[in-house]
Amino acid sequence: MSSARARSARVMSRATRDPWLARWLPLVAERAMGLPVLELGCGGGRDSAVLAAAGHRVVGVDLSAAAVERARQRVPSAEFHCQDIRAPFPVERAGVVVASLSLHYFPWPETEALVERIGRLLEPAGVLLCRLNSTNDHHFGASGHLRIEDDYYLVDGEPKRFFGRAAVDRLFSSGWRMLSVEERTINRYDLPKAAWEVVLEKGP
Repeated sequence: MSSARARSARVMSRATRDPWLARWLPLVAERAMGLPVLELGCGGGRDSAVLAAAGHRVVGVDLSAAAVERARQRVPSAEFHCQDIRAPFPVERAGVVVASLSLHYFPWPETEALVERIGRLLEPAGVLLCRLNSTNDHHFGASGHLRIEDDYYLVDGEPKRFFGRAAVDRLFSSGWRMLSVEERTINRYDLPKAAWEVVLEKGP
């Protein structure tokens, strides 16, 4: 096995506990258009590694300096920025944006504004792949915490929003075509996590 293939195999092995991106890699390849894939809330680079192993140039953003440092060590070929995802994006255009478990921390108007900005960034027919906390995510804060507003709670000192299907539809009601929406279980944590997996195409 070549060194490049060996690295790719190791990356995919590390992602097996949460292989959500694997089935979308053909779509990512089709829509990336040779532009960077922007990852909002890249964390320690788990998904960045999968995207880079598939041959994409990855630009990741995360608020945590420690997470960004781990991502840089994990995926040296990628570019990472330590910043709030609501700040100006570090790329001017993209064919694909990935936002896994990163869009649910903000008041509703700010969440809508962020989604609108993602739409403006994307090329025509570009895609957004995102995951959102589900209102069924009781292991990770969907119940038993201080309520800020409907389905928005203070969880361990951090605001978190939880989405039902109607809220998912509402968030992407303007300027998007929904390619896929499923409530799925994530098994990479000590307890199962319920989340919406949503894939959208920029509309006309």
